[in-house]
Amino acid sequence: MKKVLALSLLVGMALLVGCAQKPVEPPTDAMPPEPMPAEPAASAEVAVDPNLSGEIKIDGSSTVYPITEAVAEEFGKLAANVHVTVGISGTGGGFKKFTAGETDISDASRPIKDKEMVAAQTGGIEFIELPVAYDGLAVMVNPANTFVDHLTVDELKKIWEPGSTIKKWSEVRAGWPEEELHLYGPDTDSGTFDYFTEAICGKEGECRSDYTPSTDDNVLVTGIAGDQGALGYFGFAYYAENQDKLKLVPVDGGQGPVAPSDTTINDGSYQPLSRPIFIYVKKAAAERPEVDTFVKYYLTKVAGLLKEVGYTALPQAAYDAGLKRYTDRVTGSVFSGGSQPGVKIEDLLAKESAPAAPAPTTP
Repeated sequence: MKKVLALSLLVGMALLVGCAQKPVEPPTDAMPPEPMPAEPAASAEVAVDPNLSGEIKIDGSSTVYPITEAVAEEFGKLAANVHVTVGISGTGGGFKKFTAGETDISDASRPIKDKEMVAAQTGGIEFIELPVAYDGLAVMVNPANTFVDHLTVDELKKIWEPGSTIKKWSEVRAGWPEEELHLYGPDTDSGTFDYFTEAICGKEGECRSDYTPSTDDNVLVTGIAGDQGALGYFGFAYYAENQDKLKLVPVDGGQGPVAPSDTTINDGSYQPLSRPIFIYVKKAAAERPEVDTFVKYYLTKVAGLLKEVGYTALPQAAYDAGLKRYTDRVTGSVFSGGSQPGVKIEDLLAKESAPAAPAPTTP
């Protein structure tokens, strides 16, 4: 880092010195240099050629799916001959397809893991990492549950950790009834599963196995809504769409109970269950006009679409930084690999301005 900073200072000093010198007049017969194309700002309109055609394959996170689907729908109104398919294999399942070269873009509700970066390297896949929104994980019970007013992180850990034998609500907190407790959550291919287990149980993937899992969050909504003993979790957006069927549970991360909302997710007070979510773009695919236009359109339009699908927009500076990262084709991840609980908006902005780390060495 010191070498990078020193180099940046030297370059900056050289530019200042160059500006102070009298400019050299070019020969009269020299052609004027062609102007460099301006990089689009995230707030600018991206021109979409209606004659574009082709196919864009996207798969991955069920959490990011509603965002990408909304962008694809709007994009399709302008480029009807571009066929965008958006699948839901979970973050892990999506990365398996992405690193095998089967998709152009991967939706992810956590940063790419080291082992997935190695798989990409092995498969010759270079990728560009782009945060697109900020999300909170909602913890929910059935609306008929009248006694759960909040849960602490320690209580959630006691319920979900490997080897937990808790079967009744009375075993969670004294005074709660001796009613059966039934658990619902994302399956092990889900980035939401990875993030929740890291944040709550202390290690990614560490979780009791006797719960009802699903890649499809709508299945989890139905399960919790139809089971009076239910406790489950998934992305806040799916709660927002189904809040008439579910009861939201505030989480106490050490500063008192806090419920997820646009405000608490954005200001970082809903911890440790707030996180950035991403798309990953294959660099080779970005050279195709239909993919390039779609990604630029995504980054310039997504903030305006997030409210209707229940997510929190990043600051404009984050989208500007992401668009520059994409335009400059900066590959790799600025994260250390995998879920990172506690990352706030300001942390994300700092990471967006940092150079991407090199991929792990293939064993």
